[in-house]
Amino acid sequence: MILIVIGVAGSGKTTLGRILAARLGYEFHDADDLHPASNRAKMHRGTPLSDADRWPWLHAVRALIEQCLAEGRSAVVACSALKQAYRDLLTIDRVRIRYVYLKGPRELLARRLSQRAGHFFDPHLLQSQLDTMEEPANAIVADIAATPEAIADAVIERLGLGA
Repeated sequence: MILIVIGVAGSGKTTLGRILAARLGYEFHDADDLHPASNRAKMHRGTPLSDADRWPWLHAVRALIEQCLAEGRSAVVACSALKQAYRDLLTIDRVRIRYVYLKGPRELLARRLSQRAGHFFDPHLLQSQLDTMEEPANAIVADIAATPEAIADAVIERLGLGA
């Protein structure tokens, strides 16, 4: 199974993804690691990515998912996947791929981003991501106001993967 944790910057994708992977014994992959240097530089400058910027990155994420599925490896992938078209590209197998959507108010997201250090994402891009986000119809939705541990508990329960 591949769990793709989606949401805008500051929603906690990496934090939750690492917790889920550890609890489930899955691999963890952060899609941000697959961004080319040009995308990282744009985001660092506060320039929103265009679809033309995102598609090559999303194809790299898809290749990672394809490899995991082909090799029978379960994984959690943290990936913004803001638009349905992006998720359509990543949904290679509707049975073995599930989405967890981290949703929260702009104020909480902005506060988290202002406290984050050492990341290439310019917090001023948050509104651009919120404007781009197309909420998924087929995802487990989690409120980011809860603790990451509580969100992980709820996700594992919803997936029927608890002990």
